[in-house]
Amino acid sequence: MAGEAVNVNEFQELAKQALPKMYYDFFAGGAEDQYTLNENIEAFRRITIRPRILVDVSRIDISTVILGHKTSAPIMVAPTSSHQLAHPEGEVATARGAAACNVIMGLSFTATCTIEEVASSCNAVRFFQTYVYKRRDITELMVHKAESNGFRAIILTADTPRLGRREADIKNKMISPRLRNFEGLITTEVVSDKGSNLEAYAAGTLDPSLCWKDIVWLKSVTKLPILIKGVLTGEDAIKAVEAGVAGIIVSNHGARQLDYTPATISVLEEVVNAVQGKVPVLLDGGIRRGTDIFKALALGAKAVLIGRPIVYGLATKGESGVKQVIEMLKNELEQTMALAGCCNVNDITRSHVKTEKERFLCRM
Repeated sequence: MAGEAVNVNEFQELAKQALPKMYYDFFAGGAEDQYTLNENIEAFRRITIRPRILVDVSRIDISTVILGHKTSAPIMVAPTSSHQLAHPEGEVATARGAAACNVIMGLSFTATCTIEEVASSCNAVRFFQTYVYKRRDITELMVHKAESNGFRAIILTADTPRLGRREADIKNKMISPRLRNFEGLITTEVVSDKGSNLEAYAAGTLDPSLCWKDIVWLKSVTKLPILIKGVLTGEDAIKAVEAGVAGIIVSNHGARQLDYTPATISVLEEVVNAVQGKVPVLLDGGIRRGTDIFKALALGAKAVLIGRPIVYGLATKGESGVKQVIEMLKNELEQTMALAGCCNVNDITRSHVKTEKERFLCRM
């Protein structure tokens, strides 16, 4: 691709050119037939925007507050794994890029930079994402490390009792990267003759017995607020509120777990309605445009998480690529709000969008 990227989508092709095939496939791929991977993006295209005209939009404010933290936009960097496979500076470069844009970063449990390295890289608000391992002491230690290093919230990923079947990684015999947070605690060097050793590593570590009562355990080992990530139904949203979480992230794990789950944007409103304003709801998955962010906010999301595009920016240009991706989305959101007649994020309402279901009902 010649020249500079002019939108977030174009960073994917640039990253494909920059990365070894094994690593590109690891970041870009989804589970099995990749139906949900494609649907996460396509579902946004079936939602239309209903703009309002003759509104004074001379001043646009896209800032918001997430769990009490003021942020420049309703955008978070999603916790994604193994950033050093994309760029030598890994999560440190991502953290600096996010901090420069004044947005919150989620650091992955399976980061390739240490918690301490990311915490000391810059002054910013950060959340820490965790899995629950069979060895609960490891999860507890990582949560304590995050808390003692200034992280402001815990994101519990709850959709991974086992790893989804990611066939590109199996074909490529994907090698688990070095995870230095776990040095001296557990080895990530798993030998498997059945394809991806990531799958073998996950099978040996992830706790398939994790259930709702374990949120009580997690709350007992940290003072930080807990967001639960992986909710796709109203039923689970209600259970999450009853369990005492501080927030919900509607997510299908970037379509990397169970294929043929719905696109996250298509179930967002169900979750929002179930929660009834008791906790904030965030959306993860499929965001590629400022218009996508606008649609998510209109359907009730407090903010959105950006995953793959951040990694593609990192792979292409390091820290500056991360900043460029975030600033592109911020600028597009501001443009969308101005053209839709919304001066701040609170002006974006349900009446600003029409879903495919609504359009179908109008034709009946």
